[in-house]
Amino acid sequence: MTDRILTDDVVGTFTICGDLTVRRLGFGAMRISGARDSDGVRDRSTARLLIRRVVERGVNFIDTANIYGYGESEEIIAEALHPYPDDLVITTKAGYLPGKIQRGHITLPAKGDPAHIREECEKSLRRLRVDTIDLYQVHAPDPFVPYDETIGAFVELQQAGKIRHIGISNVTAEQLAFAQRHCTVATVQNRYNAGDRASDAVIAACETDRIGFMPWAPILLHSRRVRAVASDVATAHGATLQQVALQWLLHRSPNILPIPGTSDVAHADDNIDSAWVTLIPDELHRIDEAAGG
Repeated sequence: MTDRILTDDVVGTFTICGDLTVRRLGFGAMRISGARDSDGVRDRSTARLLIRRVVERGVNFIDTANIYGYGESEEIIAEALHPYPDDLVITTKAGYLPGKIQRGHITLPAKGDPAHIREECEKSLRRLRVDTIDLYQVHAPDPFVPYDETIGAFVELQQAGKIRHIGISNVTAEQLAFAQRHCTVATVQNRYNAGDRASDAVIAACETDRIGFMPWAPILLHSRRVRAVASDVATAHGATLQQVALQWLLHRSPNILPIPGTSDVAHADDNIDSAWVTLIPDELHRIDEAAGG
């Protein structure tokens, strides 16, 4: 394991809504409830060690959600870190129901009605052991509930002091603009990586309005062309493909806050070590070209 500590000057910072300053390489806690011990058995103490390790390495921005591990992710974060360091920002979400397996596929039914949002916020507050959630995200627009009603529930929670800032997720540029008419949007979280650039227009809007952009699936490069180029770059640096993918994101926009996740300590260390991989402009340009950017 490396002992290098992520600092502001290594990875840079972003200030959410002019209020919460975080280092630009965060951690996604979706999978921590699946952490396993040396015998391959799911183990909560191993999960706690993982989340502590991430923070010890200097990460001060953790993303989770009410449905991750059916609430276990939030519980594990609190068990491992509470009382929280002063500079730690934890964001969670509501707006989906836990996944169900249908015909071999996992579905995530959206659930955006205000009563559900309020109920889930209270549960997250208890699991995280906080009075106010730093950043609370609308997990997805619900096609059966007007989006302004869902956002309105978040605004009410903000006015009640339950949440500090509002983020949205899985949105188009048009949905972002709509949300901005109803609240101050602090962050957007969409699927995005060098091989999937469907949210380029959303990132452009985020840059204009100083909104943080949190890419989920940041290291899944499904494009063969991008993988091939990124693999060549990784080999030249003695790095992993995933580390190159994260560095590309950090260079893509100053508003991007990658949140790679894992259930394995060694993998988490590798992701954090991406901060010390230095790519030159030509390498970044080659990846852009392969992605059609």
